[in-house]
Amino acid sequence: MFSIREYKPSDEHVVMSLFHDGILEHVYPAFFKAMSNPDHIGIALSISMAGYVLGGSSYFQALLFGSLWAGLIYYCCHDIYNSYMMGRLSTDMADIQASYLENPDNGFWVAEADVNGQAKVVGMVAVVGALDFCKERGFSRLVVDLSSPQTAAICMCQKLELFVPPLLLHLKLFSTFEIVFIQPTCLP
Repeated sequence: MFSIREYKPSDEHVVMSLFHDGILEHVYPAFFKAMSNPDHIGIALSISMAGYVLGGSSYFQALLFGSLWAGLIYYCCHDIYNSYMMGRLSTDMADIQASYLENPDNGFWVAEADVNGQAKVVGMVAVVGALDFCKERGFSRLVVDLSSPQTAAICMCQKLELFVPPLLLHLKLFSTFEIVFIQPTCLP
């Protein structure tokens, strides 16, 4: 069982670790999604064929060229998510208290679970808590950052009947998008 509560300064180390790990866990899904894109498959095959031809019918050269292409795609995926994470860690996440809690129109929540008889922070910014916060203040929208590899988060938003743009559902890229969810019960 878990509970949702407002962030406390004592949660900082755990929240930073969760944020770091949570952002970087999207690198592999983004890489596999990018590599399974038909255009990228075609490029990988073309580069491998070029390696084969330029290497004098060398299978090793073909494998090397294809691997270099895959390495470049992985590096790009990692760089995108790492840059996003470092940007957030040096701005709003650097001082959660000032960025979120000192403004009455902002909020930051953590999910706490009982682990071996002790309460432990296991997640952050729970959508349910954010929706309740939205309802209490009469807001008409909630802005959430999502990226296409976050399929579990997208499914959860759909189950909560939040608007998820069709572009995000069919996207084959690994960019981060800012999505505006409209919750009918939040509308004035």
